[in-house]
Amino acid sequence: MNTASAPNPVLRVPPAAPEVAAAHFAASLALHTDVSDVAAALAAGAGGDPGFTLVDCRSADAWDQGHIPGAVHLPTALIAERAGRLLDPARPVVVHCWGPGCDGAARAALALALLGYRVKEMLGGFEYWVREGFGHQTPTGHTRRDPDPLTAPVDAADCGC
Repeated sequence: MNTASAPNPVLRVPPAAPEVAAAHFAASLALHTDVSDVAAALAAGAGGDPGFTLVDCRSADAWDQGHIPGAVHLPTALIAERAGRLLDPARPVVVHCWGPGCDGAARAALALALLGYRVKEMLGGFEYWVREGFGHQTPTGHTRRDPDPLTAPVDAADCGC
């Protein structure tokens, strides 16, 4: 096959105009955050307050298996019933579920947004929290794993992004 005449799969659809790309990525950052940024905010929060409420929207069994210390447990199915008792509507909410293969956090974020909450989804979920080496609570106590070198820098404070 002559690769010189084959269409470039990356550029088959041309990149968006800069102003379109800027609007898209600004909107994406307004809706998403990542585990490293959440961990940094939780660690640096003035007086222990990161400025948002972290919500774990997984089931009780998943929560019991392991969860992020300080997170509020609010399963997606119970958001309409319990959000008003557990969350301050004036405070931003960051939701997470299992990981990137699960869209539970997106469903929870939608449910919270429909109730009037300002919300972001934590990309990577609990899976990447653990894989990046951040501490979590399990039935046997507080624990952490070494960072997975495929998900987090192991010899640096951050990835530099």
